[in-house]
Amino acid sequence: MSTLPDVFADPEDSQLVADAKKDKPEDHEFSYTERDVILYNLGVGATAKDLQWTYESHEEFGALPTFGVIPQFAASSGISLGWLPNFNPAKLLHGEQYLAIKSPIPTEGNFVNETRLLEVLDKGKAASVTTIVYTKDVTTGNVIFENQITVFIRGAGGFGGKRSGRDRGAATAVNTPPNRQPDAVIEEKTSASQAALYRLSGDYNPLHIDPSFAAIGGFDQPILHGLCFMGIAAKHVLQSFGAYKDIKVRFSGVVFPGETLVTEMWKTGNKIIFSAKTKERGTTVLAAAAVTLIDTDMMARL
Repeated sequence: MSTLPDVFADPEDSQLVADAKKDKPEDHEFSYTERDVILYNLGVGATAKDLQWTYESHEEFGALPTFGVIPQFAASSGISLGWLPNFNPAKLLHGEQYLAIKSPIPTEGNFVNETRLLEVLDKGKAASVTTIVYTKDVTTGNVIFENQITVFIRGAGGFGGKRSGRDRGAATAVNTPPNRQPDAVIEEKTSASQAALYRLSGDYNPLHIDPSFAAIGGFDQPILHGLCFMGIAAKHVLQSFGAYKDIKVRFSGVVFPGETLVTEMWKTGNKIIFSAKTKERGTTVLAAAAVTLIDTDMMARL
């Protein structure tokens, strides 16, 4: 059974950060059924034609790999950041997401999430905070998912300590696309109700449904969840190149429900580097993104 250390100590941390890391969050339980799997799959664009993702009696029925962001969501979003100077939740931006799929994904299950502060950077006028979550099967203790979530909080810097993060492999890779045409491109028009559907998987932030709340955030209309259009783009990669064992993205723009997501993909060895943009505005919304493909030859030998 894998367990996170109580504290991710770093000698470069300021005392403020070192103390914050000692505050061990309580474990968070998460249970789900086949219905929740179908709801998530629909939320990231699966259709009635995709029976392996939308029909529980299909012989290959299963969750899309990015379902792995769902069990940990309440655990990671509930971690306290009130210790940061001038912390204002309205100035928090979801910067990056890394997900590793450590074991086969059950179509129903009872999980427990272990959460820790992994890394905190002082960016001067902002703070960068990375949280790590292990999602484990309650019965077996096996780690099913690892998530690393990086958020940026504007106006919360100046507390001292590290300014640059350490190399965490695939979780921090730059993933610059090759200087050539993509190997695959998929376009998918999102539904005007995409955010209304996706929020039922657990992210009830009114920014994604309430026009008046979106206006406070400076948007003309509610925006699509970042983890939703990450899931859509990841579905495109899966459809084009097959199964993967991890995925990392940087959120670089917003998508409005009803817009068309264009995912461009480049194969480089066992990695698929990809980016996503809106067709209507040409805005890049996912950058520095890649998946690591599963070694099918190795799997066949096991």
